[in-house]
Formats: sequence, C-alpha cells, structure tokens
Amino acid sequence: MSIKPTDPILYTIPESFESKRLLIRAPLWEDGVRVNEAVKESIEELRPWMPWAGNIPTIEESELSIRRSRLQFLDRTDLRLLLILKETGQLIGSSGLHRIDWQSRKFEIGYWVRTSFGNKGYITEAVEAITNYAVHELQANRIEIRCDGRNVRSSRVAERLGFTLEGILRNDKCDVDGSLRDTMVFSKVRGVEF
Repeated sequence: MSIKPTDPILYTIPESFESKRLLIRAPLWEDGVRVNEAVKESIEELRPWMPWAGNIPTIEESELSIRRSRLQFLDRTDLRLLLILKETGQLIGSSGLHRIDWQSRKFEIGYWVRTSFGNKGYITEAVEAITNYAVHELQANRIEIRCDGRNVRSSRVAERLGFTLEGILRNDKCDVDGSLRDTMVFSKVRGVEF
C-alpha cells in the first residue's frame, strides 16, 4: 500500500483482518450491546488499569462509545478495533491504534481482554496481528505499548512480542484512585525490530 495523500481521511485502510483465531475489525453500529456485555463481565479486572472503567456503562453509553469510535476510525483520528473469536463470533476484547501521529507514522497499541478469555494468548495474538497491520498497511515507523508499571500482564505481552522497554516514566499519570503511578514505555521501530 502506498499512502500519499496529505489528509489521513483520504487513506484507504482495511477495516478488518484476521489472525489465526481472531477476526479483528473496526467497530460498527450496534456493537455496543456486545461490548457492554464484555465490559460488565470484566469490570473488576479493567477497573485498576482503564480510567473509563470506573463505572459499569449502560448499553446506551456503550453504543455511544462505539459510534464515536466508528466516526474516529473513518476520520482516522483513532483506530479502535474489536476482537472477535472466529470460531464462535463472540466479542472477546478490544484493542486498536491510538495517539496517532500520521506525519511520523507513530501509533500506540492499547488492549483489554474479556475476563473469561484471559490467559489464552488472545491478546498476544491480537497485538502481533495489529503490529503487522500497522507496519504493512499504515507504514508505521514506530509502534508503542504503554502500561502502568504495576500491570505485569500487560507488560508481558509487549515483552513476548519483542517490544523494547525504552524506559519508565516515573510519577507520569494518576491511577483511577488519583495516586501517582509510573508508565512503562515499550516500542518497536522501523529498521530495528521490523
């Protein structure tokens, strides 16, 4: 793919792709109910790490979030992706490419998995596929994974996939309780890791 237009809204970007077990796709209208079910099931595991998980959203709030994400995908300001198990069609989590800098081709991968699908390698599989998508479809020069310094499960995903720990930003953000926390910054860069 050769991305040449100056305005990202002109980029032709595939809205779905697959890994071995997953369909990874952009959000669509009416996905809110499925996302809401996954968030409700997983709220206790999400709450310590995701600022948006302070309260269980209503179905309407989840649908609003999906519709905003759909619009952001179309205008290329944020590329949220849903993780669907190919075998059953069940939504098992969410990921995406965030904090995009189109000029430098920098993307940050975020992710979470539904509690009942944790510890099965789905997030590692998804992040690997999303990394490849960013490299091949979006000509990424830099891909980051940032996580709370205490989030061992998240940092292990980055390590398993060969992301380099560039550093730890001390007292970088407040956690959901307002306490200062450290942020681990992992990356892959063109010419070094891909």
